Amino acid sequence: MLSAKFKPALLGVALPLLSTLTAFAPLALRAAEIPRTQEKAANVARMKAEALNGGLTKYRTAACMHQLGGGSCMVRSSSDGYRFQFLGGAPGWETMNRKPTVETQIMVSPDGTKVEKVIYNGVPR
Repeated sequence: MLSAKFKPALLGVALPLLSTLTAFAPLALRAAEIPRTQEKAANVARMKAEALNGGLTKYRTAACMHQLGGGSCMVRSSSDGYRFQFLGGAPGWETMNRKPTVETQIMVSPDGTKVEKVIYNGVPR
């Protein structure tokens, strides 16, 4: 049994640790809900868009494509695969509040390993 003089010190360490763990709990639960194939598909789609649009020195995808599984950019999941729709532009376009210059829609295979089709890659509609 802990003596009374150690209990406040223990709480001083345990409470901040508990609040930190609690803050990350939703992320851990969300990660468990996203299939590994979707995570791979998002990376494949992002890299394809980067290659189509001149590489990282000229182009960056929207922030949603850097979220786990493509975030809100993943617009459809079916037996055909994963469809992503996202904006992009010159490096820093989002943080500098500039308009995107490219809209991309890409379909990635159900196993998340290859681009099945570039549906659209052009001026934002």
